[in-house]
Amino acid sequence: MIIIDGSEGEGGGQIVRNACALSLVTGQPFRIVNARARREKPGLMRQHVTAIEAAAAIGNAGVEGAMVGSDAFTFTPGTVVPGTYHFAVGTAGSTGLVLQTVLMPLLLAGGPSHLILEGGTHNMMAPPFEFIANAFLPVIRRMGARVEMRLVRHGFYPRGGGRIEVDIYPAPLVPIDCLDRGALLRVSGAALFAGLPADIAARELATARKLLPDWPEDAFALRQLPEACGPGNILLLEAAFEHGAEVVAGFGRLGVSAESLARTAAQRMAGFLASDAFAGPYLADQLLLPFALAGSGTFTTVKPSQHSLTAADVIGRFLPVRPQFVQQADGTHRMMLN
Repeated sequence: MIIIDGSEGEGGGQIVRNACALSLVTGQPFRIVNARARREKPGLMRQHVTAIEAAAAIGNAGVEGAMVGSDAFTFTPGTVVPGTYHFAVGTAGSTGLVLQTVLMPLLLAGGPSHLILEGGTHNMMAPPFEFIANAFLPVIRRMGARVEMRLVRHGFYPRGGGRIEVDIYPAPLVPIDCLDRGALLRVSGAALFAGLPADIAARELATARKLLPDWPEDAFALRQLPEACGPGNILLLEAAFEHGAEVVAGFGRLGVSAESLARTAAQRMAGFLASDAFAGPYLADQLLLPFALAGSGTFTTVKPSQHSLTAADVIGRFLPVRPQFVQQADGTHRMMLN
């Protein structure tokens, strides 16, 4: 059995999700101790328990100790069975992070699957729907798999209540090289808000326009959602290239001004546009697992985050390959498998 210390590296929930996915794919059981030890509230939260339960459901796995607040649990995988599954986080916990846990095992299963995921679709510390749909899934499709994803209802923190549906048509993952993102095709900025004054979103867009002066005026849009979806607010900045995309999100929350939120998001986007990297830091996190499961392939990214380095370590526990990052002359970092 593989023993993983959850306090190592970035010490968060990504260790849990990647370990569950890798366990189902490889058939190797594992135990995590000190789960999320580096977080302000250590131990498993509702969304992590839901992700573990989802992995157990699709893979007929045995689980011991996985409950809210637990700092250790054991996962013994069975056989992954494709089908229709419905998982509700129960709070604004991320639907995207639950999807991250079960997607790769279902992509490698013997038939199509349909997922209904309810909870948060746009919440802090997790990839929003648009990031998964527009930045991550196009790369997975290039690797040979077909995945379709629909946003049925937005869900913001703390209310949640969002819903996404995902159709997965499995296929062997084909290694690809993502070294050149190609020419910039289009850019967009959207401020979404629900149950909040429109002025908040308008100020976000005004700040983003100032910091991204090369973006055309009509690239920015204000979008009001039904009040029942809120209260909630997110600023989404997207740059689409010939071979990839980057989506940067700024999440509205108490104590952070609209101007500060937009400034941080716009600066992150400007920094990415100034580089030659194919993947931003969050996309790099997401790509490590499918590239490792493909057994080969490479991509360039900005300076790897602690999240990425920790994910690489977890992958190396289950697979005979381990991602590593090598800095290039142009300042980007190239991910390679060794």
